[in-house]
Amino acid sequence: MPRSFDFSVESSASVEELHSAFSERDYWLARLAAFGGTSGLESVTTDGEGSVTVIVVQDLRREVLPGLLAKLYPREWRVVQEETWSPIGEGVVFGELSFVTHGAPGSGFGTAKLIPTPTGSRLECSATVEFKVPLVGGKIEGLIGGQLVEQISVVQDFTTKWIAEHA
Repeated sequence: MPRSFDFSVESSASVEELHSAFSERDYWLARLAAFGGTSGLESVTTDGEGSVTVIVVQDLRREVLPGLLAKLYPREWRVVQEETWSPIGEGVVFGELSFVTHGAPGSGFGTAKLIPTPTGSRLECSATVEFKVPLVGGKIEGLIGGQLVEQISVVQDFTTKWIAEHA
């Protein structure tokens, strides 16, 4: 049964600054260098409406997986992650995020809003993780979801620092 997670993260960077960073190939390369390990940037595309779509592919070899997952999935495992960020008016940017696994029966999707605050912005997220494995799927979903929530906060801090260094 899929697990859902709702969370928010504050940033001193504005919505416009964050959206602009998400549109920069250099930002994604720096982010992957800082966190990606075995990740590769497939594409960063923007359209005339201000939307940006990013595709990242992660190669999750056994040696980088948490213990339980490494025991269950000792073979090659790839995760394709796609993010689309679009301005929707009133200074708000809407995000759609998804990941699909190849080599394991898992997937996830979520939505996010970047909302202006008096001191910067707030990222409000709602995500669902599903891992179709009898008996232990719920445990894996909880593990992945917990890591997702933690990682988003760390990535948001990285992004805020990256913006300050590249302003």
